[in-house]
Amino acid sequence: MHSLGVVESSVLPGDTSSAVVHVPDTDRSDTPARSDDRASLDRLRAARGRGLLDALVAATPAQLSAADQDSRVVATAMDEPPSAAVVAAWWSGLDGRTQTRLARTAPVVVGCLDGVPVAVRDHANRTVLAAGLADPRTDASQRAMLGQVRDALHRAPGAPPKSLVTLDTRGAGRAAIAIGDLTTAADVTVLVPGMFFTVTGQMDDFIATAGDLYDEQATLAPVAAPASGTGVAVLAWLGYRTPDLSNVLSLGLADTGASRLERTVEGIRTLRDGDQPRLGIVAHSYGSTTALMALASGRMSADSLTVLGSPGSDVRRASELSVAAGQVYVGGAHLDPVAGSGYFGTDPAASSFGATVLDLAGGTVARADGDVFRRPVGHNDYLKPGTASLHDVALIAVGRGDLVRDALHHHGGDDGGDVQPSLDLYLVRPQDLQPRD
Repeated sequence: MHSLGVVESSVLPGDTSSAVVHVPDTDRSDTPARSDDRASLDRLRAARGRGLLDALVAATPAQLSAADQDSRVVATAMDEPPSAAVVAAWWSGLDGRTQTRLARTAPVVVGCLDGVPVAVRDHANRTVLAAGLADPRTDASQRAMLGQVRDALHRAPGAPPKSLVTLDTRGAGRAAIAIGDLTTAADVTVLVPGMFFTVTGQMDDFIATAGDLYDEQATLAPVAAPASGTGVAVLAWLGYRTPDLSNVLSLGLADTGASRLERTVEGIRTLRDGDQPRLGIVAHSYGSTTALMALASGRMSADSLTVLGSPGSDVRRASELSVAAGQVYVGGAHLDPVAGSGYFGTDPAASSFGATVLDLAGGTVARADGDVFRRPVGHNDYLKPGTASLHDVALIAVGRGDLVRDALHHHGGDDGGDVQPSLDLYLVRPQDLQPRD
């Protein structure tokens, strides 16, 4: 991945003291007595699971508006939400008028619920985005964050559609933008970033990187393996707080990120029901540790996993992951100080791990079809256009890992795979992350 990194002071996503973007209420026609409002808000604050959803339906527009701006209600919806299956069943059971009222009056809450249709979440989150940018009370840091999301959503003529699937304005923020249609695509790829990535610093560039992967996958349509659906979709998922140098040696953020990633994937799968796409995870750096933890939890599965520049994890074998057999791939570029370090346990490129290791050594590589690709160098070069790594990742995503060239197939060895950490990780500084060409 490639971006201009900025380290900023951030707040954990679960910090309920953080501000929520104000969304003006659009319907106060039946404003109840203040005591009723307070009682309703207290019920919403205490509600969990399906109870929260039912309490939202029971609330008046004025009560919904208050709840949508309440840090405790928003924290529950974003950090401890009902499962996507529960949300989907609840939403589908509502009449159209109720759905419209909820989405219009409580867009912060509705926009963050996995299981709500993507188009509804996109509209709700764009409402929050526009309101935040227009509100004079929005401070400079939030305005910069929202500006990045706005820029990332820009769609050039003829470009595929974009959907704002997640928008969390608390603290350093979280966001996820889909390129293509998550509800109909045959191939869905979730792109997970690593250290130094923030919404304010990188969202616009991150969506451009996702666009490069989308374009590469789209060009491979003639050779893609059969799957349920049409076309491709890439979700640029900055849905967790990534570390900086002050906390990168901790697995706390990866653990929280893994839970959020599990919910995101559950949401995609729930909306597709019996029409499941081929779903791949592409994870870079610390994001690979997050993805490995999620796929080892037993709560998330994928058809393929590709990790790039990975510092490892406590997962010791590819067989521990809920990934289709033979569909775990590992890439480590020349002069990448993180790849192969094993900072967090087992190096997934170790022969004992049992993954397919991509040959990404320096130089160029010629393909059988005559194309020539540059091989990546360093920690942040993997998904740049023209690299062999981007092409290989795209082939894997469309179900054609068998066409990946120069791969070394590891089937279990005796090297153990545990590498002691060194201080080389500190060579990967935010100022070393390269801006797009």
